[in-house]
Amino acid sequence: MGDQRTLKAEDGHEFAIYSAEPRTKSAAGEETAPGLIVIQEIFGVNPHIRSVCDGFAGQGYRVVAPALFDRVQRGIELEYGEKGFKVGVGLRKLIPENYSMMDVAACLEHLRGDGLGAGSGGGNVAVVGYCWGGTLAWVAAQQLDVQAAVGYYGGGIAQHLDGDLYCPVMLHFGGEDRSITPGDILAIQQAYPQAKIHSYPGAGHGFNREAQAEHTTLALDRTLEFLRTNMVGS
Repeated sequence: MGDQRTLKAEDGHEFAIYSAEPRTKSAAGEETAPGLIVIQEIFGVNPHIRSVCDGFAGQGYRVVAPALFDRVQRGIELEYGEKGFKVGVGLRKLIPENYSMMDVAACLEHLRGDGLGAGSGGGNVAVVGYCWGGTLAWVAAQQLDVQAAVGYYGGGIAQHLDGDLYCPVMLHFGGEDRSITPGDILAIQQAYPQAKIHSYPGAGHGFNREAQAEHTTLALDRTLEFLRTNMVGS
């Protein structure tokens, strides 16, 4: 359903994106769907993340997922498990956060640049991130001009409680996630009461990969409704 393209960040770095681009029809003719940036876990833009992109594209969004690991090594796709986790954590530590945000910002400009102007939906872009990407989605809400942000189990969010949120935000956490404590979630709630925060009993870290689980379906339903509510043209 998707394909691979190359974008250039503000600092000149070129990186790959996975792109899934549905088109919609209106009385005025063909127009570009609202944009959505999907931000990877620490396992890269792997088959799961590509399937997530395809799923959102099937809901009418024009989706891109930046290959953030291209800053260190191109074409990284890690398997789930202890070995992949350790490699992913090591790679993430080599990439300063501001560099990752440059890549996300380039995706934002790409989606906006391909839009057809006011009323087309092309100027409306949101971000959804998972794990590492969940934290970056939160940072995007603090730093970039996105219309909405959704973060799944972002373990670093509790370390970013010193900035304003410039768009509506929804967060999803697993009730059995050992890497994110109830104290972390409480701190986020207290610092940002406007954020919509959901916790799922029985769900662990990375629960979105459990495609048939009830909490995965519920979180997706909430995410889609949140995006529809907060994005013009979606």
